[in-house]
Amino acid sequence: MAATDAGLKAGLDALPLLPANRAPLATEHPWPAGAKAAMFLSFDVDAESAWTAKDPARYGELVTMSFGGYEARVGTPKLLQLLRELGLKATFFITGWSVEAHPAMCEAILKDGHEIGHHGFHHVMPQPGDPMLVEEVDRGLETLKRRLGVVPRGYRAPSGEFCEELRVLLKDRGLVYTSSFRDDVRPYRHLLADNTPGLVELPVTACYDDWLLGLSQRYSRHTLLTREQVLSIWTDELAEIREWGGMVTTVLHPQCSGRPMRLKLLREFLQHTQSLKDVWIATGTEIADHFIACESKA
Repeated sequence: MAATDAGLKAGLDALPLLPANRAPLATEHPWPAGAKAAMFLSFDVDAESAWTAKDPARYGELVTMSFGGYEARVGTPKLLQLLRELGLKATFFITGWSVEAHPAMCEAILKDGHEIGHHGFHHVMPQPGDPMLVEEVDRGLETLKRRLGVVPRGYRAPSGEFCEELRVLLKDRGLVYTSSFRDDVRPYRHLLADNTPGLVELPVTACYDDWLLGLSQRYSRHTLLTREQVLSIWTDELAEIREWGGMVTTVLHPQCSGRPMRLKLLREFLQHTQSLKDVWIATGTEIADHFIACESKA
């Protein structure tokens, strides 16, 4: 047996015969005001840090940086205008770097009354044993507090990855909820490796990640789907979730959904959702607080 094959076998043999996430199944709590389903309306504000996290040298590639810079110049202002027009509040998960580099953009989000969540500092993907893990969390927290006066209650993992060290760290730092996992259609509470309760999870709905549906950039080659294709995906997912009584969670990026065609698409989708009259569109804190209240009664 080759050495590489032997190493693979040893690694596979060492895997626990247990689910990676051992949290109990989500409880089917009723939604407020008789709503059939919920929507966690959320945005990830990465700006240029989306492109520099894996290679800081890209900062010198000015066209690459311009994809992220679009967020502050056009994308975020247009999205804020749309949310004002529709009377909606959302959660914006912002990297600490974006706050430092684009303070006016972040202050505008805060001024409009939206929730601001933690999204790391440099948008570095959390990995087991990562020596930057604590710094990424703590520097992001410090920046949000110092620059915006915000102590965030929610966290979304950069690049959508997690590890046990991060679950413990976020609990230690006083965060209330995370929105990163993709394993349910309802909120649930994490169970840490030591069998103590962790944060509330507001699971992400993968098909509502606009990054995967049409970001065209040389480092992220996703096919640009048409408005009709994406609208069909989103409305079909929502229709079935309403039947299930579950929740959808958006992961929208101003450098994607702040583009003209994408903004039109988002406007139509949100107007459609509002017209249903039975979907609770809420921030992460509102949904987490509702879950905690139901949890305490149970």
